[in-house]
Amino acid sequence: MRTPPAIRTGLENFLDSPPDALQNRKWGLLYNPASVDPDLRLAPALLHEQFPENLVALFTPQHGIFAAKQDNMVESEDATDPETGLPAYSLYSKTRVPTDQSFAKINALVVDLLDVGTRVYTFMYTLSHCMEKAAKRGIPVVVLDRPNPIGGTLVEGGILDPAFASFVGRFPIPMRHGLTMGELARLFNEEFGIGCDLTVVPMSGWSRDMLWEDTGLFWVPPSPNLPQAASALVYPGQVLWEGTNVSEARGTAMPFLMCGAPFVDPGEVLARLSPEDTAGVILRPCAFEPTSNKWEGALCAGFSFHVTDPKAFRPVRLSLRLLEAVCRLYPKSFAWKQPPYEYEYERMPIDLILGTDRVRKALETGEPLDPILADWEQQAREFEALSAKYRLYPEGA
Repeated sequence: MRTPPAIRTGLENFLDSPPDALQNRKWGLLYNPASVDPDLRLAPALLHEQFPENLVALFTPQHGIFAAKQDNMVESEDATDPETGLPAYSLYSKTRVPTDQSFAKINALVVDLLDVGTRVYTFMYTLSHCMEKAAKRGIPVVVLDRPNPIGGTLVEGGILDPAFASFVGRFPIPMRHGLTMGELARLFNEEFGIGCDLTVVPMSGWSRDMLWEDTGLFWVPPSPNLPQAASALVYPGQVLWEGTNVSEARGTAMPFLMCGAPFVDPGEVLARLSPEDTAGVILRPCAFEPTSNKWEGALCAGFSFHVTDPKAFRPVRLSLRLLEAVCRLYPKSFAWKQPPYEYEYERMPIDLILGTDRVRKALETGEPLDPILADWEQQAREFEALSAKYRLYPEGA
């Protein structure tokens, strides 16, 4: 018999006691296939069953109604939810901003999305655009909170420079932000001036030191290339390979849990890393052959990531050091990915991902990355102080 989960999500608490702000209103629901209860029933079906007169429209973020669309700039169309028959409006199509037409049927918005703890994950920006639209229309937004799968105690990476804002980095927050979706909504609403009528339905039983496996919940991939919770743990660092010609192992069974390229010698790269770089993780030299995406059909050499101590592991630092080693060792083979990337056609993808051009320019000119890492550490501490007042959960049971 399965052990009951250690926590209750915002969805479960909402079903028990919906906020007064939603009484006698017509709701839209922003969700995706990871928006489930502990028995893996989808939020739209649960809400439609319990509140059949209230739920009238659905909205979906990047990757579509079934979370099946691969990669960035692969759009999904409006659809009809097969279980409820409700219209499902895509917010990753010709526009990433909800239209007046799609909001015309609703006078309240419920949001149930799983964030993965990394600045470049687009779901939080879809939420922010919906909050802005709701503020303009004077309708309430209710966010049903879910765990940050990589925990809420560690903050890592530099704060995004607004000059490099995009759909993979809309606000000045660090790469690993340490917040839940509900806490992000509170931060966005207050710090960045959205000013909507916001209610967060919190979880019960979640604490900041919990990783996904501590929650007792099933992992449902929120997007195709995060097939397991372990993928989310390395993602804050491994996502930077999207801005290069090194494979992040898309087109394999282990995206983001491996990286490599045909020109890489794992031994040479490993020799350039320090014990501080590899704290809490074993880098196993490996080879893989992507069936799609970068280096399709080519044998890539690189590493498989095996996290042994999540509290010591620093994914941003490690992947940055790996990038530094690969860039310096193989200058004739290594290359930056060229635009477009997430609907940006001029700025370099790596700059958008990292929220700065300092790293790229330092690597191109041979300058050390240590000053950047030191600055990022200070920025992370500053963000911790700023975000503390928006946190809803304690650290430790």
